Amino acid sequence: MTQTPLQASVAYAHAHTDAFIEQYKELLRIPSIGADPACRADVRCAADWIAAEMVRLGLDHVQVLETEGQPAVYGDWLHAGPEAPTVLLYAHYDVQPVDPLALWVTPPFEPDVREGKLYARGAVDDKSGVFLHLKALESVLNATGKLPINAKIIFEGEEESGSPTMEPFIRAHRDLLNADAVVISDGGSSTEIPEIGASVRGIVTAEVHVKGPDRDLHSGGFGGVVHNPTHMVARIIAALHDDEGRIQIPGFYDAVLPVSESARAWIEAEEPNAIEEARKEVGTKPFWGVPGYSYLERATAQPTCDVNGIFGGYQGSGTKTVLPAEAGFKVSMRLVNNQEPADIAAKFLAFVERFTCETVDIEARIISSGWPAEFVTTGPIAQAAIDAYAPTWGHAPKMSRGGGSVPIVGMFQHVLGAPVVSLGLGHGGGVHSPNEYYNLSYFDKNVDTAIHFYFNLVRG
Repeated sequence: MTQTPLQASVAYAHAHTDAFIEQYKELLRIPSIGADPACRADVRCAADWIAAEMVRLGLDHVQVLETEGQPAVYGDWLHAGPEAPTVLLYAHYDVQPVDPLALWVTPPFEPDVREGKLYARGAVDDKSGVFLHLKALESVLNATGKLPINAKIIFEGEEESGSPTMEPFIRAHRDLLNADAVVISDGGSSTEIPEIGASVRGIVTAEVHVKGPDRDLHSGGFGGVVHNPTHMVARIIAALHDDEGRIQIPGFYDAVLPVSESARAWIEAEEPNAIEEARKEVGTKPFWGVPGYSYLERATAQPTCDVNGIFGGYQGSGTKTVLPAEAGFKVSMRLVNNQEPADIAAKFLAFVERFTCETVDIEARIISSGWPAEFVTTGPIAQAAIDAYAPTWGHAPKMSRGGGSVPIVGMFQHVLGAPVVSLGLGHGGGVHSPNEYYNLSYFDKNVDTAIHFYFNLVRG
């Protein structure tokens, strides 16, 4: 019996699954840690690898585009005709740092398959979004000679750093990136029930440095007479929250809106499962947070302010009795719908400025920011994504409100004005942690999902 173009494309993908996985290991071996200056050449290597693969597949206008930070990779295939939709496919090829390295069972950039799982940094987040889209496109092009849609592809190299230079990049390349819809393929599912994103929180990240003397001083000679920078760091951090976790930055909550009825219904329905899954990650310790909110509301629909790291002073074994010359901390603030990153950034800087004094120098800077965003969850584009899962996974997807941030979503919405839909192609665990892995039993399912999505966009 003659196969339809969709069936032929899926058959091609299944016939090449093993070869695809072996090729995926090539990309996973490249240590594209975008936030680490020491890996800048590796990030460029990953971008070049992806660009070469796009050329091999027959995509047009392939180029590695410079940004003020890490390069982006672009390519397109625009031969489906003016009646077909033009879709911008997005994923990121940079990965998280690997620390603590000692907790990895095998080296993070030496992909290793154990019990059906492919272990490597970036295996899920988010080289899967890059590679599996490329393999889905390859499958359709090789099986049918053409795509059912006009496709533009943009792969970013600094998402794990908060996409600090991507907004001016998008503005500068607005015409190149313009599309009828944007598809975000970042992360994916972790259970047998696929997930499709409904929202992500925004983010503002910052760093504070407190400087005292020009060198470390003997605490016996200068303790009590020279202001210790670590003491000031502790004072600022302690002032960020009250005893119950409420953020004390003046005006921080001013723009926060009550949770919508639809979000409230989702939260109530998913609360038991969310707590059960969270227990697997954090153990038996009680959850903590501002009273009056459920676990999921605090995790996805309320803003946060978290200290991510503190530095200063002696960190080795034993003691070293010094007053450190400098100390500091890093902070991330998650924002919810209606909060503006620029406003929260300004309020954080004003909060830190209140601690200005003559005895130490305090410097605060914003590192990155991104809007909170809502994905399209109804209408033809969202339905094309939703309907791509049942024939591939055997389950309809469930909606998922994200507690994390994908800054590029808000940038696409604000700059391009295009609807954005979520289509994660990863499946596994250990994201941002040691021993990140992709569950290979879902590899072909996710390639199939992307293929079905392309064809669903032009049905009817």
